[in-house]
Amino acid sequence: MALSLQEAVARQPYPDFQKWWKLGSHFVGFMAGAIVAEWEAVQPAGDLARVSGFVDEYTRLVYSRESRPSLADDFTARRHLDGFHSGEFDAISYAFYRDAFEGLTRRETEFLSKTQSLKEARRDFTRRVGKRFFGQLASHLALDLPEKLANADDFTRLQRAIAQTGNFLVKDGYLRDHFAFRFDVAASRGAQSIAQAETDFLPALTSGTAYALYEMGYPIILPSAVYLYRTIGEAQHHSSRTIEELFARCGCTASETADFDPTGYPSELVVELWEIRRG
Repeated sequence: MALSLQEAVARQPYPDFQKWWKLGSHFVGFMAGAIVAEWEAVQPAGDLARVSGFVDEYTRLVYSRESRPSLADDFTARRHLDGFHSGEFDAISYAFYRDAFEGLTRRETEFLSKTQSLKEARRDFTRRVGKRFFGQLASHLALDLPEKLANADDFTRLQRAIAQTGNFLVKDGYLRDHFAFRFDVAASRGAQSIAQAETDFLPALTSGTAYALYEMGYPIILPSAVYLYRTIGEAQHHSSRTIEELFARCGCTASETADFDPTGYPSELVVELWEIRRG
């Protein structure tokens, strides 16, 4: 049974996130452009007052603060982008995604008639936001991406682009202090034991499925990701959908495993096991 936001916050508070940190204006601006455009596609009427209400509720329950006046309006209009802090973006992200997810719920019959489940529709929303965000980021960073992963040079270019993306996410404050995307993997998934050296990545990709580990230190939306997951069943996955789009532009499908659950990780180290395939 889904929890209310108040119940979810009481069950899993996040004291590590109570002290906010400043965010870079590029990150906030790119996210505003991506989130608002896709929110408007799902919610054509665009009830920003409803979103603002979610921001206020979330900020009070999670951070015991009052939200800054006109926060949602500033985000939507991309004003005062250099004044955003971590908890404010966490609240904004929660509010827009909650409203979008609830909008998709109200339109569930539309998606079922197109053989797309509500869960798939919500995940597709997160992918579209990630695609828009990455498009802006790739241009900003002038990323050099291979069209496909066929040889060692392509793999090197991929790793360099991922590292540049990670450096941006840390520098602009989305991740407070740690980013790593590793292709040397020692992990287990249920009864399956996974062991892959970095040098095994391309052969594994050629054979079918290769793996990676994505490590995040204090991702600013960890609280809202957990609360959306507990109350609605889907989270935002901002950086994961960004990296998914990076792989897509290199001719691969890639994402964290379907059984990933954000609720069980410490703030300082959230780890996703990724599966990567060609095509």
